[in-house]
Amino acid sequence: MPDLTVLLSPADQKQPGGNPFAPDMFDYRTSGTFNYFDDLNPDRRELIDTLQAVVDEEDEEALGEVFGVEGYELEEAIRVNDEIYDAPLMSALDRFSPGVMYAAMDFANLPTGAQRRLLENGVILSGLFGLLRPDDLIPNYQLGMEASLPDVGPVADYWRPIISPMLNESLEDRWVWDLLPEVHRNAWTDEHTYTARVEVQFERVEDGERVPITGEDLEVQRGQFVNFIVQETAEEMEDLREWSEEESDELTFDEDASTYDEDTKTWEIVMVQD
Repeated sequence: MPDLTVLLSPADQKQPGGNPFAPDMFDYRTSGTFNYFDDLNPDRRELIDTLQAVVDEEDEEALGEVFGVEGYELEEAIRVNDEIYDAPLMSALDRFSPGVMYAAMDFANLPTGAQRRLLENGVILSGLFGLLRPDDLIPNYQLGMEASLPDVGPVADYWRPIISPMLNESLEDRWVWDLLPEVHRNAWTDEHTYTARVEVQFERVEDGERVPITGEDLEVQRGQFVNFIVQETAEEMEDLREWSEEESDELTFDEDASTYDEDTKTWEIVMVQD
């Protein structure tokens, strides 16, 4: 098994539905059973109960602020959160498949070995579930890590003391590709237990100047980068150099603009879109 981990955020867009007859392997609803982070189940249930109480008690304006949507999207957020305990399940990877980053990963067309590496080595930081593996079975839901709930406060603050020890332990002595947005990274107190961690900045040239890639274009780059990581089993910087020089026709690794901090064992690398 490769000694790498890919840290990912969930997608705002969710695939509806699921299999109503799927075994509840995730089992956040009742007692713990087997999933990769089942020690989180009591904390997940507590947050779900709080979320559903908020949905029942708050007015539409307040709920719009919680979920960051309005109109039909708000109605859907209310509905799916109200139905969490009875909803059909599907894997997190399938649930998040409408998201731009997940679509760009192109999981279905990855070789079997690369698919297995993503399933076994991906960790998703979720606003409702804390930590997930891509093949954990989950219901449809709507709660971002950036949300704030009455009587709970910011969701990232809720999860930080709970998930940090577990995540730090799971990352021990591993090569970590950190593709998290800052709000998800802030839900984790990093103890630097890994061999190395790599944060990735994507840039492009506009009017002769380098500018950060943002929005959906950034999500595309992140997804394609995950595709590279799991295909190449990338566990060191040399893998990135070789891929950039020999195989990538879109991204160039700017080693001169990249930095390494020995104290935190963290690379901050710059990939430039050609």
